[in-house]
Amino acid sequence: MGKIETYRQTLRSLKNWDVFLLQGSHLPGPRANLELAFAAASEGSEEQLVKYAKLGPDDAPKNTQEEFLAVCGVIGLGYLAARGDTKHLDQIRERASDPRWRIRESVALGLQKYAETAFEDLFAMMSDWSEGSLLERRAVVATLCEPVLLKDQNNASRILDLLDAITQSLLAEEDRRGEEFRVLRKALGYGWSVAVAAHPAIGKPKMEKWIRSGDRDVLWIMRNNLKKNRLKRMDPVWVESQLEVLTS
Repeated sequence: MGKIETYRQTLRSLKNWDVFLLQGSHLPGPRANLELAFAAASEGSEEQLVKYAKLGPDDAPKNTQEEFLAVCGVIGLGYLAARGDTKHLDQIRERASDPRWRIRESVALGLQKYAETAFEDLFAMMSDWSEGSLLERRAVVATLCEPVLLKDQNNASRILDLLDAITQSLLAEEDRRGEEFRVLRKALGYGWSVAVAAHPAIGKPKMEKWIRSGDRDVLWIMRNNLKKNRLKRMDPVWVESQLEVLTS
């Protein structure tokens, strides 16, 4: 029996989860206990998960045990959506712009669960978010640049089109010094490599276009992707040739 299932069985036996979740959170610390979070997301009632997801930065500050409850709740909203209860998707969108990075990551984890049962609905939502705020665009990248979601070639092609559009949108950003721009740029700095490695024939030409763009932030994004081992394993000769273009 794996950790998640063990945690699920324990949670089923408890009337009040808070103390168990707080003590098992691994926070403060570098890595929250995601196995426990997934178990809570799987077993939690709508009432529990919505209550946890509503915990904001004042109630559950960054890197505290209380933040873990919010992590469980936000992931859990995605699990509810996967079971057909989609009325809390607006709350997930609000959390995509949360100042706490763990909460933003939880948005992606929850939406990836939603994608398991309703990819088309999820993709339509991500298409909408791709025209939203910087952090909403970042959530699109973090959610969709996941190997499991890229296995289907048609899905991969559409995801690459969204990456292309989000990258294009950077060119219109006048203020590039803010934290939100940096966070989106960082996500694109690995997301392209995940998508291109999944379907090189589709992805390499799109990436090559941006490697020749001349925009300093886009070039930073492309350089960081070319450094990723997944691309080096995919086609080391191509990676080397594109790095040469970047430095020329």
